[in-house]
Amino acid sequence: MGTARVRFVVLVLISTFLRVREGRAATFTFVNRCTGTVWPGIQSNAGSSRLDTTGFVLPPGTSRAVPAPSGWSGRVWARTGCGQDGSGKVVCATGDCGSGSLECNGQNAATPATLAEFTLASAGGNDFYDVSLVDGYNLPILVEPAGGAATGASATTCAAAGCTADLNERCPAELRAEGGAGCRSACDAFGRPEYCCSGAYANPNTCRPTAYSQLFKSACPNSYSYAYDDPTSTFTCAGGRDYTITFCPVATPSVKSSSGPGAATTTAAPTGPTPTLPGATPRSAGGGPEGQGVMLGDNSWLASLATGDASSAPALRALPLAPLLLVGLLLLVLL
Repeated sequence: MGTARVRFVVLVLISTFLRVREGRAATFTFVNRCTGTVWPGIQSNAGSSRLDTTGFVLPPGTSRAVPAPSGWSGRVWARTGCGQDGSGKVVCATGDCGSGSLECNGQNAATPATLAEFTLASAGGNDFYDVSLVDGYNLPILVEPAGGAATGASATTCAAAGCTADLNERCPAELRAEGGAGCRSACDAFGRPEYCCSGAYANPNTCRPTAYSQLFKSACPNSYSYAYDDPTSTFTCAGGRDYTITFCPVATPSVKSSSGPGAATTTAAPTGPTPTLPGATPRSAGGGPEGQGVMLGDNSWLASLATGDASSAPALRALPLAPLLLVGLLLLVLL
């Protein structure tokens, strides 16, 4: 094959790869370091395309990669204690999206639920992301940009975001969800304008931190604690990065054997005491298969994002196929 033709084929392959990469703005890798199965949910915002999946099962110690296109925006969370009711519908103890199936199909999480929110760059811009407790809390979540935190002036905005503390352990009685499976926000619990930043409080000048939002903020300083908590809660990275979303990032894995929708296998728990997250009891309704609850291996109240433990677990990231295909096709051409 002539040199000119080889160059032409190589340019075509590179162009194809760049178009594929451009369309795939980011890959979200979901990692479960909880000691029980979780069922992640994904909701696209209005105007954003539906991702390949909107809900799935994630056993402890496993991960799953989900690609997202340029310009995508939406939220992700973990459902816990999922099982099937007498009619075969999937129901969950926390974060239930009401779809009756593994897929959430555009529906949002029921409160209380810890949310990770993203707006990805559309064309050479920046990604924006945060972890929000505005709708309450059900388990710890950590969002980490690929390659680690940025350095220099952007180091404070392109960094790990999340809540690694077990808020259920210190949730005030008046905010505690039924069964202790989650901690409600003050807005959800009381519905008053000063807690919901509504009515006369619908602006950052009048809606100020409350004793309840400050309780959340003291435990999770890198998370949204109320609607106008932007300055210390929104993170920004240059577009094109991938993100790892870890559930129970400081947990020591330990499994409570059970089954649930989509669950295939279980693993024996390591020896040693493991505190149980409130609401971890598997939920079943109408005699259907039981869901599997979630236990934390570390229930420290002020668990820090700087512990280092959150980054020690292997993310088991999926290898991108486009570069491998490019290399393979190039070898075929040259041979």
